[in-house]
Amino acid sequence: MPKPSSMDPERLLMVKAKTLQRLVKEASYYKKETEENTAKLEQMKADGKDEYDIKKFAEVLEESVMMIPDSENRKNIAVEDLRQFVEGNDLIQDSEWMI
Repeated sequence: MPKPSSMDPERLLMVKAKTLQRLVKEASYYKKETEENTAKLEQMKADGKDEYDIKKFAEVLEESVMMIPDSENRKNIAVEDLRQFVEGNDLIQDSEWMI
């Protein structure tokens, strides 16, 4: 596979845009999952479910919460990478990936 710098600029733009799109989806997924699991955990507590089940589900929720900053950070890095690529590349101005 060719090095990224030798790739077609339009193709590289597409790859960077799709990467950003995936990371935006991922970040929103973790936020949504955290909200849903928080509600589910509260319901489990209200229903008097087994303490072991509640503890394990709280651990699952904690893992989701920990992923939010990581996914936001990766998304922000991808935004900056794409911004720098677009600013530094005049060949892609007529690309279908440019809005």
